[in-house]
Amino acid sequence: MTRTHVGDGYAGDDFYCDVAIPHAAQLQVEHDDEWVLAFHHTRPFWANHIVVVPKKHIASLTSVTAEDEEWMRRLFAVVQTLAGALERRDGAAAVLTNLGAFQDSKHLHVHIHNGRRLRD
Repeated sequence: MTRTHVGDGYAGDDFYCDVAIPHAAQLQVEHDDEWVLAFHHTRPFWANHIVVVPKKHIASLTSVTAEDEEWMRRLFAVVQTLAGALERRDGAAAVLTNLGAFQDSKHLHVHIHNGRRLRD
């Protein structure tokens, strides 16, 4: 299978496993270690929009199991650090994850954002 590069018209259902994680060098990365990748959204909805994902495929927040505990600790430590930095810098930040039909990519991911809305 040929991997799709960031910016191509991706039509799969796991952008993070298929594109973002294997091609992190093509992203504007905020954090990258063996557990977690955080980067600026490739098509942002807000003026400041960071996405944080575990590098293990976990379908969503509601599918997390006890086996995922360390992954979740690492994920939320990065979310806390990045959201805190945005809050200190700008005075506010939001943290969001989507579930079910609201979740376009079926890989747990957390949005950290603030600023004006850029699109719907």
